[in-house]
Amino acid sequence: MPPLVTPELGLIFWQLVIFGLVLLLLAKFAWRPILASLKEREDSIESALRMADQAKLEMQQLKVGNEKLLTEARQERDKIMQEATQMANQLIEQAKTKANEEGGRMIVQAREAIQNEKNAALAEVKNTAAQLSIDIAERILRRELADSGSQQQLVNSYLKDVKLN
Repeated sequence: MPPLVTPELGLIFWQLVIFGLVLLLLAKFAWRPILASLKEREDSIESALRMADQAKLEMQQLKVGNEKLLTEARQERDKIMQEATQMANQLIEQAKTKANEEGGRMIVQAREAIQNEKNAALAEVKNTAAQLSIDIAERILRRELADSGSQQQLVNSYLKDVKLN
């Protein structure tokens, strides 16, 4: 099959001249701005990548710093818990010591109270025994004094004793 259109030599020449002119115009007016904008875009992408890397490094540093702070906070918490436990143990020991001292003091007071009550009871028993002895002696003397002869002897004996003193 024969070609549908066969271009002539003049047409090819003018097409090449126009193509050259378009190529020169594009090179002078279009390619430089296009290349400049491409260069600018490439630079901004490269800058963004550097900033992203820098931000990534900063994040890693912050992460390390946060881990350090977290470790310090845990150590501080453990220290505070240990101090609180020690203080609680000291308070418990102080309370036990105070309770023991108070208990000992109360026991001593109770023993003293018991001893005082015992002494008071013994004194009361002695007083009662003495009163009973006096009552018995009085009754015996009254019986004996009921006899008039015995009364005379007792009075004489009393008078002798009084004169001697």
